[in-house]
Amino acid sequence: MPLDLGELLAPAHTAVLTLELQERVVGRDVENDLAVESRGTFTAIAQLLSTARTANVDVVHCVLAPASVPSAAPNYPLASAMAKRGQLGTQPGGDEVVAEIGPEPTDYVVARHHGVAPFTGTELDAVLRRLAARTLVVTGVSLNLGVLALCIEAVNLNYRVVIATDGVAGTPHEYGQLLLDNTLANLATRLTCAEIGDVWVPD
Repeated sequence: MPLDLGELLAPAHTAVLTLELQERVVGRDVENDLAVESRGTFTAIAQLLSTARTANVDVVHCVLAPASVPSAAPNYPLASAMAKRGQLGTQPGGDEVVAEIGPEPTDYVVARHHGVAPFTGTELDAVLRRLAARTLVVTGVSLNLGVLALCIEAVNLNYRVVIATDGVAGTPHEYGQLLLDNTLANLATRLTCAEIGDVWVPD
């Protein structure tokens, strides 16, 4: 049966999520492979979000906030590395979403303080259900961990997932593409930002 994109992405039950598109993670002053790789996605994501807002599709920014318990040690290698680089600081600063992305006054922001996925231990599921969202359009970083974990959690919670293939990034680039093609293809519908936006633009 052909996929009905109009039904899948109907504004009344769709939300666009951004994941960790923050200054201290992928901002212009951050120099790492993921930050460099992700910057090519900003224009496509910004256009997608603009189209979504015009179509009354809710936009939710999932952000990594400073640790709420400063004495809690990082419990996985990436967190340890980020702590050494000052990306898991206990003081505010650099937590804002990159300027090209938002947030706009109509957007929502949901913070997490630990782990790699935005649902566990946060209000994200409650917010999305209050918004009547059943389909989640996923953008952000990284394909290596956060985006993959988000998609798995979303499917486990009975959401349908659409990945904006030019609105996500991983490192190295080839590995990110392998994840899209061989793992995430089993969890989500894959469309470009433009293909998603076209569904919301009246003929």
